[in-house]
Amino acid sequence: MKKRVFIVHGWGGNPNEHWLPWLKGELEQKGFEVHMPSMPNTDEPIITDWVGHLSKIVGELDSQTYFVGHSVGCQTIMRYLETQAGKKAGGCVLVAAWFILQGLENDEEERIAKPWMQNDVDYEKIRSVTSNISVLNSSNDDYGAVEVNKRLFKERLHADVKVLENRGHFTTGDGITQLPEALEAIEGFR
Repeated sequence: MKKRVFIVHGWGGNPNEHWLPWLKGELEQKGFEVHMPSMPNTDEPIITDWVGHLSKIVGELDSQTYFVGHSVGCQTIMRYLETQAGKKAGGCVLVAAWFILQGLENDEEERIAKPWMQNDVDYEKIRSVTSNISVLNSSNDDYGAVEVNKRLFKERLHADVKVLENRGHFTTGDGITQLPEALEAIEGFR
């Protein structure tokens, strides 16, 4: 059975930015089949639209299926996994992951982010689908609420949480065009 990885970009993003293309190339060299969907309405992500889109692209979930998300892409993956209770996934790597956001710039950003922060996920269902959850956050993420999110991911999902030094929100603007820690995390699940 082929090992598949689905890489889900963040809010306002696309699959061809930051470290995502680099990770795709590295995973393909290691024999993974990699999918990087363009998520719908990326400037105003809506939970049902993003989760539904990911669900269609994944098709049948199995233990050889892995996920990597960036920012709201992490939220999308968690919300997708909670709909898959009774099935198994290989694992997920959540980069610039959050339950709580800080530093939103205006009322419009607050409005868009609010449903993602207020509509909680079922942690037990997610853990029943995979116990392989790795979180990579940054010590200086302007949106990250770093210490709170670190604690929440450990408590709620029993995730392996690493806070990397000075990576910002893991964007090209932060100088991040490669992310070997994400590759290592995926390889560690096998």
